Amino acid sequence: MGASLMIVEDDDRVRGALRLAMEDEGYDVAEAEEAETALEHLRDHGVPDVMIVDLMLGEMDGFTCIREVRRDHDVPIIVVSARDDTHDVVAALEAGADDFVTKPFEIKEITARMRALRRRARLASSRDDAPDDATEEAPEEVLLDADPDSPLVLSPDGGTVRRGDEELHLTVTEFRVLCELAASPGRVLSRTALLERIWDRGFFGDERIVDVHVRRLRTKIEHDPSDPQIVVTVRGLGYRLDAQR
Repeated sequence: MGASLMIVEDDDRVRGALRLAMEDEGYDVAEAEEAETALEHLRDHGVPDVMIVDLMLGEMDGFTCIREVRRDHDVPIIVVSARDDTHDVVAALEAGADDFVTKPFEIKEITARMRALRRRARLASSRDDAPDDATEEAPEEVLLDADPDSPLVLSPDGGTVRRGDEELHLTVTEFRVLCELAASPGRVLSRTALLERIWDRGFFGDERIVDVHVRRLRTKIEHDPSDPQIVVTVRGLGYRLDAQR
C-alpha cells in the first residue's frame, strides 16, 4: 500500500482530479467534501501521511479544520486555495498549515510539495520506527538553552525537541527550520536560503512563509516570544540561532 492522503475539497471537479492524479502517484486516497467529515474520518481511521485542505469549505472552513487537526496531530498539511492575498496565506500558515498552493495549479507542483513534506516528516517520526530494544548509539543532542530549570534540547536524528522533561509539539516544518538554524549556530541564514534548504528548489511561494513558521516556532521554544533570545532576527538579512549558555 502506498502513502495515505486525505483530500478535503468541496469542489467535485478539483477533488476528483486530485484523487486521480494522486492515485497515479501511488497514494492511497481518502476524500471529504466537508471539514466535519474529514475530522470524523481521522477519528475513525487514523491520521494520513499527508493532507490537502481547501480553505473555502462548508459550515467549518479550512482554517478551523487545520486548527482542529493540529490540536493532536503533526500530519503535513498543504493548503490548496483560490484565496491568495497575504492575509489568507498568513492565516492558513498561522493555523498550522505547512505549505500553500494557489489555484489554479499544476499537479506536478502539488506532488513535488508533498514529496518534500513527507521527507521532512520521516525525520520527525523516525523515533517512532525504532524498536523498543534498539541498541544504536543515542542520537547527538544540541543544547539550545541551558536554563537550569528547563533546558531546551534538540535531537535532530531523534526528531525531538524537549524543554526540561516536556517534549514540545512542533510541526514537521517548524522542526526542520530549527534543525537548519541549529546546524549553523551563530550564522545568519537568509529567508531565501531557508526556502531553498527546507522547501527545496522549485518553490513557487515567497518569503512570508518563512516568517510565519519562525513566529510559530518562537511561541513554542522561547520564554518570551515577543523578545526572542534563541531564534533572533537580523534585520535585513534573515535569522540566526543564538544558543543560550
